[in-house]
Amino acid sequence: MSFVIRWLIAFILVAATWNPTEWNFTRWVIENGKAELPITVLAGLILLVGWIIYLRATLRSIGPIGMALVAALFAALIWVLVDYGIIRTDDPGLNAWLGILVASLVLGIGLSWSLVRRRISGQADVDDVDVE
Repeated sequence: MSFVIRWLIAFILVAATWNPTEWNFTRWVIENGKAELPITVLAGLILLVGWIIYLRATLRSIGPIGMALVAALFAALIWVLVDYGIIRTDDPGLNAWLGILVASLVLGIGLSWSLVRRRISGQADVDDVDVE
């Protein structure tokens, strides 16, 4: 359950930053950024903090090569689904949402990877020590 929560927060972070609908930070800043500068800065800083937390944790746990491998794995899965006709890629909106899904899965896996590795191997990371 903890992975689902981490992934859901990553999905919200990526989709809130940009998505193909009109409800995203990027479009809102373009349309209202100067008129509502204080709230624009606050919202931008909140998103920036979220991105830094997720990217830093992901880079520390799986690194850039791991991020590329996870993204490639999900890209191959999408390719298989397209090849079997389960999903179609002629809709730009669907393609954008698939990109958002893959990006959020990479971040969610990156944030959860230390916990997964600890459960599989029984070994804790150096910065993962529980003090009781």
